[in-house]
Amino acid sequence: MLEQRAAALDSDLVRAQTVLGDIQREVAKAETDVQLVRDRAARNQARLDAGTGTAKDLQALQHELDSLHRRQGELEDVEIEIMERAEGAEADVTRLEAERTALTAELEKATAARDDALKDFEAEAAKVASPRADTVAGVGADLVALYEKIRTQTGGLAAAALRQRRCGGCQLELNNVEMSRIKAAPDDEVLRCEECRRILVRTSESGL
Repeated sequence: MLEQRAAALDSDLVRAQTVLGDIQREVAKAETDVQLVRDRAARNQARLDAGTGTAKDLQALQHELDSLHRRQGELEDVEIEIMERAEGAEADVTRLEAERTALTAELEKATAARDDALKDFEAEAAKVASPRADTVAGVGADLVALYEKIRTQTGGLAAAALRQRRCGGCQLELNNVEMSRIKAAPDDEVLRCEECRRILVRTSESGL
């Protein structure tokens, strides 16, 4: 079902967006860590270039500066690794969003087709039902009540054509006695199948 696919895709998209958000926060922290080291190294380098302080102080500054450069390199490697993961997560989100957009269009198309089919069905049903009032008025209330009762009991089919000695409802063949009785019955008599109790409609193909 398209709805089930859409629900599963929505769940995947939410998870992918959550992962991306977490990684983006990692990227922001890594960038901050790198910038802090860069700022500290820049201040030490400025003091070193100014040459102020004792030789021991300048030596300590140089030592710290070397350590900061190494630390900066390590942090930048971490930053690069996190950014690569962020790119992968962004690609996943982009792919899932594209799939969801395509599925949404497919759902809209299927919904429109279903609605059009329902409209056609409703129009056809109205067309078929329109002569019902005139027909009901012509057959009498008792016969209509009987018809509705049988229709409820049989699940929809209350009357069946008699063709080639067979009831169109239960498809059973009528015996000679029944056929003789039907043949002798007046045209306005309501006949019923002895097996399924549906109203039998005599036709030119009944075999009478």
